[in-house]
Amino acid sequence: MAGRLFLFVQHDRRGMEEMVVLTGQTLTLDEVRRVVYQFEPVAAAEESMQRVRQSRAVVEEAIASGRTIYGVNTGFGKLADVRIDGSSLEQLQMNLLRSHACAVGALFAEEVVRAMLLLRANALLKGYSGVRPAVIEQLLSFLNAGIHPIVPQQGSLGASGDLAPLAHLALALVGEGDVMYQGRRLPAAQALSQAGIPPLFLREKEGLALINGTQAMTAVGALACLEAQQLAYDSEWIASMTIEALYGIIDAFDARIHEARGFPEQAEVAERMRRYLAGSQLATRQGERRVQDAYSIRCIPQVHGASLRALRYVNETLEIEMNAATDNPLIFADGAVLSGGNFHGQPVALAMDLLKIAAAELANISERRIERLVNPQLNEGLPPFLSPEPGLQSGAMIMQYAAASLVSENKTLAHPASVDSIPSSANQEDHVSMGTTAARHAYMIVQNARKVLAIELICALQAVERRGIERMAPSTRRFYQEARRLVPSIAADRMFSADIEAADAWLKNRATCSGRRIKE
Repeated sequence: MAGRLFLFVQHDRRGMEEMVVLTGQTLTLDEVRRVVYQFEPVAAAEESMQRVRQSRAVVEEAIASGRTIYGVNTGFGKLADVRIDGSSLEQLQMNLLRSHACAVGALFAEEVVRAMLLLRANALLKGYSGVRPAVIEQLLSFLNAGIHPIVPQQGSLGASGDLAPLAHLALALVGEGDVMYQGRRLPAAQALSQAGIPPLFLREKEGLALINGTQAMTAVGALACLEAQQLAYDSEWIASMTIEALYGIIDAFDARIHEARGFPEQAEVAERMRRYLAGSQLATRQGERRVQDAYSIRCIPQVHGASLRALRYVNETLEIEMNAATDNPLIFADGAVLSGGNFHGQPVALAMDLLKIAAAELANISERRIERLVNPQLNEGLPPFLSPEPGLQSGAMIMQYAAASLVSENKTLAHPASVDSIPSSANQEDHVSMGTTAARHAYMIVQNARKVLAIELICALQAVERRGIERMAPSTRRFYQEARRLVPSIAADRMFSADIEAADAWLKNRATCSGRRIKE
């Protein structure tokens, strides 16, 4: 098929380090990161495509035999009992996409749309959806060519799948709607023409298979989880600099304390904190200056560890969902066509609500450490608000305000979405997950939390500088030197918004572009 940019490969990963091979069963969050942010090429495994062909053969045989199959020769939702004439089956699929493309609001970032394309292709490759290989080929062509459909964020209930946003995505495949291509917003038909990719022509079942899934919520959730996991690790070395700035007590991270409780993530955090602070002349021992630190210092392993434990559950849930068949009905190799509810987003919705809490808590405790750094009654003799001239210059005073505002906003966003449900489709769809709302809010919380940690970083840099960089631990000193390239010392009041944005962008880059999972 001339002009197409999809790739077909035998599934052998040897010698294919620069390509992600989709099988429908093995996609990982790290591979999502590589495709979404690093534009790594994507290919379909040939054995998976063979399952796709077998599934499609079942659909075509069923149509030829006159069987009634939901979404193939019936209406949708409450209209499932309306039989559609055979001459209208292909028009039925186009009508479905056009009528369902009613999402509203701000647009998903191109990174989210890339993840949606990737996840939908992977789900169809499981071979339960009854589509032709051409549908998957078109999804991969979009990914590899960098054609990103315009998809509004709001309008999904998270059951029957992410119908509205996925309809916008699917319409672009057939040459309708708008896309982003080579930095410009274009009509999809024009972008396809420029890329040399023919529009997809939908056959029976294929419109439904493209939109009846959880790929919007899962895509947003995957990116939020990637960023949150790196933020959890970065919060530890940032907190370690704060500990040095406040003459914190290192005994609180003694392995025996954390072994006594038994949570592995708590013990891991404590172990990394000990390594970060090894050799520090600023960290103190129990009884040297005080017996105990405040909770925001002393309980870092317990709080950060709990968030890390939650994030690992979220990671596991997302990787299961990324490799799941989530449309309806499902087509089986033995000829069975079964209607069920795998499109219901409840597993992802619950995980997203947990992600919201886990990320929000990293920010909550960070803001309390910021307060200790700037408050002259708590900061162990540092200048008030870390100001170079207290009174004449306000220093970091309002940075703490900004952190408090972000933390407060997170508390509102963290309200669980998964406990809500509004019936739809004349009460046929009488319980929904609101998983896409949960995922969108989780992503917003992660962005806010990272800005709070960026503020703590800026304050900690200034504070340890006052204490003496030469007295820092070797590990924290390396982080200090790296971060100082982005954020200069506070010699006078300036527009600190630029510093916060620079630190925030640097921390985000560690999760999205470099793919580093900093633990050392």
